[in-house]
Amino acid sequence: MTSWYQREIVDPGKQPLIVLFLAFVATFLLVRFNARMIRAGVTWWPGNLTRGGIRLHHAVFGTVFMLVAGVGGFSSIGNVTPWAEVLAGLFGCGSALVLDEFALIVRLRDVYWSEQGRTSVDAVFLAVAVLGLLLVGVAPFGVDQVAVENARYAAWEYVWVVAVNGGLVVLTLTKGKVWTGLLGILVPVLALVGAVRLARPDSPWARWRYRPGSRKTTRAHRREHQQRARWVGVRKRLEDALAGRPS
Repeated sequence: MTSWYQREIVDPGKQPLIVLFLAFVATFLLVRFNARMIRAGVTWWPGNLTRGGIRLHHAVFGTVFMLVAGVGGFSSIGNVTPWAEVLAGLFGCGSALVLDEFALIVRLRDVYWSEQGRTSVDAVFLAVAVLGLLLVGVAPFGVDQVAVENARYAAWEYVWVVAVNGGLVVLTLTKGKVWTGLLGILVPVLALVGAVRLARPDSPWARWRYRPGSRKTTRAHRREHQQRARWVGVRKRLEDALAGRPS
């Protein structure tokens, strides 16, 4: 196990990233557990708040952590062990605190326990997926697949790969497939699948390209209904188990 960790994590320089990943996941689980204990009104739980004073959301602390870690990462100690790992862990903690209240930041009101607050959980799930892909060595837009034998043409190959894959990501996002599009930044084949498939009925692409009452509009609504019936229930049960059921 030690040799594997040295070979796969330390030698490629991924140790700060795995510290960030673990800190992110642990902080999210801890802050959600704390919120659920407060919501349940457990009297002995130290996280319960008393009336009076200013209520500071944990996104405030997360923002401070991210700023400190970001500035420290650009300083002279940013690439020096153990400070690189310490700053990465601090950034992971701060990111989890901010994304846990992502829905509140977007809507500028407290929707933490409402159905709209699920946006925060979706953002956290997406961040975990992206960090996991980065840990296994995936590069954005597939640039790691570019052949660099001839340095004269390497730059144009990078431009071409990023332009094509970036275009597929943008097209997928305009079709309303947010998860597929954002993950497609790291896995281009997902962006390709999302770009060629039918758009979601409420997406910008559907409003621009599908006429009301057309065959594509009908198919888009039917597919949306089928997918929601198949996956939304599973996703909600998973989110409820990890983050608590909305009221």
